[in-house]
Amino acid sequence: MHALPYWRLSGYYLFYFAFIGAFSPYFGLYLQSLNFSAWDIGLLMSQMQLMRLFGPNLWGWLADHFGRHLLIIRLAGAISLAGFSAFFWLDKLPGMLLAMAVLAFFWSAALPLVETLTFSHLREEPARYSRIRVWGSIGFIVAVMATGAILDHFPTASILWVCWLILFGILGVALVLPEAPPVRHAQDAPPIAEIFRQPRVRAFMLACLAMSAAHGAYYVFYSIHLAAHGYSKTEVGALWSLGVMAEIGVFMAMSRLVKRFSLRAILLASFAAAVLRFLLMGWGVESVPLMVFVQLLHGLTFGSHHAASIAAVNVWFPGKAQGRGQALYSSLSFGAGGLIGVLISGGVWDSWGAGWTFTLGAGFAFLGFLLVWRWVYEDAAPSLATVAVNAVFKAKNGDPVQ
Repeated sequence: MHALPYWRLSGYYLFYFAFIGAFSPYFGLYLQSLNFSAWDIGLLMSQMQLMRLFGPNLWGWLADHFGRHLLIIRLAGAISLAGFSAFFWLDKLPGMLLAMAVLAFFWSAALPLVETLTFSHLREEPARYSRIRVWGSIGFIVAVMATGAILDHFPTASILWVCWLILFGILGVALVLPEAPPVRHAQDAPPIAEIFRQPRVRAFMLACLAMSAAHGAYYVFYSIHLAAHGYSKTEVGALWSLGVMAEIGVFMAMSRLVKRFSLRAILLASFAAAVLRFLLMGWGVESVPLMVFVQLLHGLTFGSHHAASIAAVNVWFPGKAQGRGQALYSSLSFGAGGLIGVLISGGVWDSWGAGWTFTLGAGFAFLGFLLVWRWVYEDAAPSLATVAVNAVFKAKNGDPVQ
């Protein structure tokens, strides 16, 4: 029986999502300390979404074509570290934009290939995936809390060392990851264009794009928004961690929820919660209890939405088309949608203010709600959706924030 490299795989997820926990909430604060405008901050941070739009597909094709998944994972770790190291010397927009693009392009390459590697190792026991992936959630929560505490006592530039050390950890674990035999797929895939011609699939993908666009201001400006209203870095970290814990709770309950509610109903509830969440985020920031409630809603606006979306793709993109369907979902939502949300929020933050910027996010969420309400219907039997959710999320209930 194949020996599972549990701790090496778990260690990779821990460091990978620890980087997100340190970088996403706090790097915008560092850019603000360098006196970058909101537009400049949005432009710099948007590189992470821009590279997710096409980077993973390109790297996945290269890995499949040359059969060198592990080499690309290690190369991505090394160049990501080198790209981030440039931030220690750069403080002007053109150079930082180039460094961010290099970091994002290579950093976005790794996770899909590591997911493939993990499931290749887990071919005989896929249910153990959650025990490996949950270390990503642990890494995110520890990093976001620890980094907040560090920045309360040290200069904001300390975030550079925190992120650099985590990226060094990613590279170190990548160097000891073992290769696994590739998994063969026997089932032919239907043409993606044929699937995408379905009105519900097009509407669903556009709705997912709108949901990611709604989160654009949250991922870039939420920490800045909280800090501007007197929240300490530790409190900022605690609120981010609360959102991830709510998300994990929803993932763990998803297989039970889908037995009571359709995927369409779950999607509608997720979009409705997003409308409420971003309105409260924009106008209720002075209230700590409201911000706690706002972060608990992350379990719906990301957790249940992402869970139902992946399950829908698994139902509507059968066989080998599932991989391409998930890539399409990721590119359109986290790539294109995230890019649109970040750039628009960066463009209006200074002129419109936080309240109206987050209200614009609520508007994107309402658009997604309308798309699902009008066009997304399930004609598959409820048992089929239940099977899809159980197959995916019995393993994936440890997914941390994206």
